Amino acid sequence: MSHVIGYLKPFRAKIFLAVLLVAGQSACDLLLPSFMSSIVNNGIAQNNIGYIFATGFIMLLITLAGCACTVGAGYLAARIAAGYSKSLRSAVFSKVENYSLTEFDTFGASSLITRTTNDTQQMQTFIVMGIRVVVSAPITFIGGVFMTLYTDIELAYILLAAVPVLIGILLFIVLKASPRFNVMQKKIDRINQIMREKLTGVRVIRAFNTTEHERERFAGANEDLMKTARSVHRLMASMVPSLTLVLNFVTIGVVWFGATRVDQGFLQAGNLMAVVQYVVQIMLSLVMVGMIFVFLPRVSVSAKRIEEVLTAEATIVDPAQSQPPADHKRGYLTFENVSFRYGNSEDLAIENISFEARPGQTTAIIGSTGSGKSTIVNLIPRFYDPTSGRILLNGLDIKDITQHDLRERIGFVPQRAVLFSGTIRENICFGKKDATDEQVHHAAEIAQALDFIQAKPEGFDSYISQGGTNVSGGQKQRLSIARAIVKNPEIYVFDDSFSALDFKTDATLRAALKKETKDATVIIVAQRISSIMDADTILVLDNGRVVGKGTHKELLASCQVYREIASSQLSKEEMDA
Repeated sequence: MSHVIGYLKPFRAKIFLAVLLVAGQSACDLLLPSFMSSIVNNGIAQNNIGYIFATGFIMLLITLAGCACTVGAGYLAARIAAGYSKSLRSAVFSKVENYSLTEFDTFGASSLITRTTNDTQQMQTFIVMGIRVVVSAPITFIGGVFMTLYTDIELAYILLAAVPVLIGILLFIVLKASPRFNVMQKKIDRINQIMREKLTGVRVIRAFNTTEHERERFAGANEDLMKTARSVHRLMASMVPSLTLVLNFVTIGVVWFGATRVDQGFLQAGNLMAVVQYVVQIMLSLVMVGMIFVFLPRVSVSAKRIEEVLTAEATIVDPAQSQPPADHKRGYLTFENVSFRYGNSEDLAIENISFEARPGQTTAIIGSTGSGKSTIVNLIPRFYDPTSGRILLNGLDIKDITQHDLRERIGFVPQRAVLFSGTIRENICFGKKDATDEQVHHAAEIAQALDFIQAKPEGFDSYISQGGTNVSGGQKQRLSIARAIVKNPEIYVFDDSFSALDFKTDATLRAALKKETKDATVIIVAQRISSIMDADTILVLDNGRVVGKGTHKELLASCQVYREIASSQLSKEEMDA
């Protein structure tokens, strides 16, 4: 957990000061019983009013000093914990930003959210408690034992006999609770996953009348979490009563034998009162330690989960010495015998894919569902790296180019249009923050989005809700296309980005797009033959392999798979045209 702990380094000075304040508070608490004992023995017993007032004034000063230390330590602990959690969240967020899709697939979005929020919050709570309790409890415990020994060693034996029992109770509960907290955090991940699916898929859930099923699924996961949490907290709740029971027996023993010793003249009444107070302080220190042990198993699990995120190595990294693609050769994309498999899958998603896409040309990819179309386009911006083979941009292996430089040259429109909360203008300018109003207007016009944007009361300043839920699927696709156009990249990648458009809008958009991208390389993944009939090169995929390559007419004559797709979408006249 060195990475997690390392984020405390900037707060070392504040931690040191907080520790001193906590130590001062504990010292003040330990001094008060001794002065109280002195008042009873030397003041009340001897009817010395002056001594009582003088000693009482000193106790008042000690109490005020202890209060000041308590307030100061609490303030510093809160500042340190809040700053630490902020740094930790920022570190996790930055790390996740650099993950490839492989790491996202490994952790899962719901788990990463839990680790960034819930687990970090656990660390923050522990820091607040830890700074005060971890320092205060040992000082109070050791100081209390020492002062008891100093006051009356015979009574101290009773306390020392109970220490192994107390430590045994703590260790037993912690060893039992730690694995259960690990299970509980995983079940919290499960709750977040179901909730996330419920919120993002609410339309589908309602459309298929599966609301009751989702409610039962959530209730099952919620019940499962409740049972685990209940068993853990039942175990942890037994700790304080167990410690209190043992220490109450210690207090009874101290008072019983202490009273006997007072009666025999071996111990003064004030000293017996002091020993009882020290026993109470020792009990409180152990209860505080118990509270730490309540949090420790869960915090250790949270720390390990955050550590996993911070130490996970991204599978896609920038080269040690990058080479920027030559500017005189723009938009040349080459696949050389590229194969790829997802994770630990035994089957290849694509196998031995080779083709070349050039500026001014459109390369289309078509095939049945699951044939590997989206896999190919996800390899172009290095969302994944090929299992074998090479992908070249302008003659350079894309692994020798920084991810930033590579993606700056690509305008990517994903299969599922994604919009962000903000204005329409902000969404279009997402890839080019300095885009002018003319460029934004032009991109919207090419993407056939201008009409519905201008129809809105606030035009380009109209607000888009999270996920683009206040616009239609076709409007989302057109805004996503405009976002790519305003970037003016070398390579345009459209991953089935016209599926939500009607035929008229599709045709108009493609005609405008062809003029706009005449000097760029265009790669289109499509399901509809009509969207790619005019492409310069069409790749036909089947089970991850290229089974046909050529123009529309060439493939109708030479590729059985393409002919089957075309016959299912086109009329006989269109096939013969």
